[in-house]
Amino acid sequence: MRELGRRLAKLLRAGDLVMLSGELGAGKTTLTRGLGEGLGVRGAVTSPTFVIARVHPSLGDGPPLVHVDAYRLSGGLDEMEDLDLDVSLSDSVIVVEWGEGKVEELTEDRLRLRIDRAVGDTTDEVRHVTVTGLGERWAGADVSVLAG
Repeated sequence: MRELGRRLAKLLRAGDLVMLSGELGAGKTTLTRGLGEGLGVRGAVTSPTFVIARVHPSLGDGPPLVHVDAYRLSGGLDEMEDLDLDVSLSDSVIVVEWGEGKVEELTEDRLRLRIDRAVGDTTDEVRHVTVTGLGERWAGADVSVLAG
């Protein structure tokens, strides 16, 4: 998951919204940790479950990473507006865990990653990731670099 995050970072730019979904322990934060490494941001990327959002400034000239955990937020965009994500969106990469039904109104252009653990006779480390690009930004994007 961490390596997938590093590869994903190569596709992202300021203004991108990434929505991560999957069960607890699926690897959403681990993916985001790799994304932070790939973007070259400051600070350890850890789960923002209790603080809701963390901002990781860039160590270079890239965009900052805003990492949001919307698990504890029950409302839709109303609660999210308190985080001022719409203000951060244009100059940051925003990654939202558990954001389905909560952040779609921020932008029509977003990348959705659904992470599922493999079932059956496999190790717990196997994940299946479904990547869906929505909006004009992702219409012609080559997400094949994420395959690995």
